[in-house]
Amino acid sequence: MAASETARGGGRIGHRFADPELLNQALTHRSAGTPHNERLEFLGDSLVNLFAAEALYLRWPKADEGVLTRARSELVREASLAAIARELDLGAQLILGSGEMKSGGHRRDSILADAVEAVVAAIYLDAGYETCRRAVLPWFEPLLQALPVGKPEKDAKTRLQEWLQARQHPLPVYELVSESGDEHARVFVARCSTVAPELQAEGEGSSRRNAEQAAAAALLERLPSGR
Repeated sequence: MAASETARGGGRIGHRFADPELLNQALTHRSAGTPHNERLEFLGDSLVNLFAAEALYLRWPKADEGVLTRARSELVREASLAAIARELDLGAQLILGSGEMKSGGHRRDSILADAVEAVVAAIYLDAGYETCRRAVLPWFEPLLQALPVGKPEKDAKTRLQEWLQARQHPLPVYELVSESGDEHARVFVARCSTVAPELQAEGEGSSRRNAEQAAAAALLERLPSGR
């Protein structure tokens, strides 16, 4: 389905665009030329964080800042946004360059997550804050319901650090092993190392931060006596 058709009909996004070109741009990856969605992604990132923060603040009135921060991180992380993109069927609507099309860019989490943020910004520019908020919050409802109320799981790096500190072991060391791929589709590999116990594990991600989280998660799986 072409982006303009989705714009006119609303589709799964839940918003009928007055300016269909905003949605076209939101779904255009930089590999397809200009105008592409990176500026919209920048704006949408802030909006997504705001919507998630507001939803959690209202839903969990007794949760402290730390719990709310971890929950928001879970809602807006790349994998969560990519899951939303798949529910909205954005992958089939992405406008990609030939190289990205051949390499399966419409299935890549990083590209899908960026598209979600760009679409959020497009709705905001098309119809304003309140309309955008009403359209976007339902996208996050399944993720909100899946969070353990008041106690969302901490990220892998935090859990590994706390495991080591509880046993008075030195903190883990992270290093970047490799960085490859085109500028718009970088792949990072990071290594996580601990000296007590003496372990190493590697992880891959679309950013150094994501790669380090993946490495920490892999090392957690190897810890003696579980996590």
